[in-house]
Amino acid sequence: MTDFDFVDLADDQSLVTLVAAEERIGVDTEFMRERTFFSQLCLIQVAAQDKIVCADPLALTDADQARKDAVWQAILKPAWILHSGRQDIEVVYQTCGFMPAALFDTQIAAALLGFQPQIGYAGLVSELFDIELAKSHTRADWSRRPLSESILNYAAEDVQYLLPACDLLTERLHELGRFQWAVEDSTDLLDATLYEPAPELAIERVKGARNMRGRERAAASELAAWREHEALRTNRPRQWIMRDSVLLDIAVTEPTTLAELGDIQDLAESTIRRAGKKLLEIIDSATHDKSNYRPPARPGEREKSLLKKMQIVVSSAAESLGIATEILAPRKELSAAMHGERASRVFRGWRKEIIGHSLLEILENSE
Repeated sequence: MTDFDFVDLADDQSLVTLVAAEERIGVDTEFMRERTFFSQLCLIQVAAQDKIVCADPLALTDADQARKDAVWQAILKPAWILHSGRQDIEVVYQTCGFMPAALFDTQIAAALLGFQPQIGYAGLVSELFDIELAKSHTRADWSRRPLSESILNYAAEDVQYLLPACDLLTERLHELGRFQWAVEDSTDLLDATLYEPAPELAIERVKGARNMRGRERAAASELAAWREHEALRTNRPRQWIMRDSVLLDIAVTEPTTLAELGDIQDLAESTIRRAGKKLLEIIDSATHDKSNYRPPARPGEREKSLLKKMQIVVSSAAESLGIATEILAPRKELSAAMHGERASRVFRGWRKEIIGHSLLEILENSE
C-alpha cells in the first residue's frame, strides 16, 4: 500500500501549504470524458519530496473563485514531473485556463534514452526499479464519491515513482548530453494551441472525409464545423451530436427539405427538429461553394525517392543515437516537409542540428 493523504480542495488548504515549499512535484490526473466534450477533472495526484496527496477538485466551483484561484496558483507554481502528460495538461488547461510554468515528461525523457517509444508509466517503473505496479482500476469511474481506498491507492501509485524516475533519467540524459533535448520536447507540451478547439479544422477528425472533393467536401467541412460548435456549446461528445457516418451521408445526398433529411439513416428526429433548417442552410451554401478541394495525390516516383532519401538520413542518425526513428522524425513530419512544411520540429532545436540541415539540403537539391 502507498502512503498518501486524501484532501478535499474545497475546504482543506494542506496541499497549498505543501506545494508552496516545493520546487518540483510529480503530477497525474484522473478524469472522465465519456459523456462530455471537455474532460471532467476528478482527481489530482501530487507527489512532493516526502508526501503524496490525492486531491479532490470536484467541489471546487466558481462560487468560490478566490479559493479556486489560490489552489491553482499554488499547484501550478512548481515545475511538474509527469509521464505522458499531454492529456493531463489538456484537462488542467481546460479546467482552470492555465498551465504549469515548467514541466518534464518522463516518457519523453525515456524515449531519448532508447527506451521503447510511448512506454507506459508501469513499464518504465518496471524497467528502472524492477517494481511491478498493479493496473486494476484503469476503467474506474473517477467521478463517483466516495472513492474507495483501493482506487485511491492505485491513483497514488501513479505519482509515487515520478520524482525518482526523473532523477534517474536526468542523470542518464546528462551523461549523454541530451538533458536539454528532453526539456525542449517536454516544453512543447505547453503550447496552448494544442488544446484549444478549432472548429474550422474539425473535418480532419471525420473518418471517411479524406477522399471527398468539390461541394461534397465543402458540405462535410461545414457540417463538421457546425457539429464542433454544438459539441462545445452543449459540452457533449461529437458523436452524440451527430455520428460521422450520418454527417457524410448528409454531405453526399445533399437533402433540400426536412422530409429528405428525415430519410437519412440514423439521423435523429430530435436533431431534425432542433437543427434541421440549419443543416439545410449548410447544404445549400455548399452547393454554391467555389473551392475545389482535391484529396492528396498518391506520391509519385520522384516523391517516393525523395522520401526514401530523407528516411535514410533519419534512420542513420537514430541508429547512431540508439533511439527510435519515430522519436527523431516520424514519417508524417517528413512527408509534410516534402510538401513545403518548414515549421516542423525537425527544423528547429536539437533536431535541426542532428538531421534538420541535412534534410533541408536534400529538399533544396530536389527543387
